[in-house]
Amino acid sequence: MKGEVILKHEFVDYVPDTLREGTVYISIKFATATHKCCCGCGNEVVTPISPTGWTLIFDGETVSLDPSIGNWSFACQSHYWIRRNRVKWAPAWSGERIAAGRAYEALEKERHFSPAGKEPAQRGDVTLQTKNEHLRQSLWQRVKGFFSWR
Repeated sequence: MKGEVILKHEFVDYVPDTLREGTVYISIKFATATHKCCCGCGNEVVTPISPTGWTLIFDGETVSLDPSIGNWSFACQSHYWIRRNRVKWAPAWSGERIAAGRAYEALEKERHFSPAGKEPAQRGDVTLQTKNEHLRQSLWQRVKGFFSWR
């Protein structure tokens, strides 16, 4: 696991061209939070804030993003939560779990944006068991995260 990382946050209209390490830039105008990867690799991480993306919580002093940030497309494949301006490192995911998570997210986006009453086509790689396992793991991670930050 990586060491403790404490972040700052800035509310901006536009994300700056050059990001500072340790700062999360939040654009309400564009419903996006952006930061450099917390592992130190230098990659830029963009987290869209939306019903099918991330949720931003601003408590007047700190910010939190939910769900976790899994940088699966980066060489570092870092995985962490941002809770009250602190990085909480999460376990790495296997390639199989990453694929299942991506398929599940795609299905949820399709479901959310489908016309009312129209179910999205079931993808062959997302079974009911995979979706339920993803939900169970997310719930367990959330319960653990809730109690570890109190």
